[in-house]
Amino acid sequence: MRVSEAVRREVVTVAPDATIVQAAETMESTGVGAMAVVDDGALVGIVTDRDIVCRGIARKVPLDGRIDSLMSTPVHSVAADSDLHDASAMFRQHAVRRLAVVDGTGIVGVITVDDLLINVSSHLADICQPVTAEAIFGHRDAPAPAVPPSTS
Repeated sequence: MRVSEAVRREVVTVAPDATIVQAAETMESTGVGAMAVVDDGALVGIVTDRDIVCRGIARKVPLDGRIDSLMSTPVHSVAADSDLHDASAMFRQHAVRRLAVVDGTGIVGVITVDDLLINVSSHLADICQPVTAEAIFGHRDAPAPAVPPSTS
């Protein structure tokens, strides 16, 4: 399966000079936990709710401070037409939970470890369902296998 089939298409962005409060308010109002930091159309970073809480407090950044002081760079990305296995490898390689999904036009989405797990678990359930149904229901009415007579 391709990354483009599993990616969430909404990309919430914030300007690098937005305040931490503005970024947090946008996250709250849009229901996202991460935003792409975009400057003049270029992806320059990513900021998460965890960055705001943990980095912001640890660094004692004032709430009216710029969000780019807390963003993560470089942004790790995966091509939209890549296989999900490629995304999985990138999550492990870079020890991140989110990847920007890009195509020739720029960022088109964000895929998370959770998105990948949901996709994999859904496919696993589809694969196991017929086996489970057969194991539960298929053998119930079948005659018991014949036991060969003892030769001793």
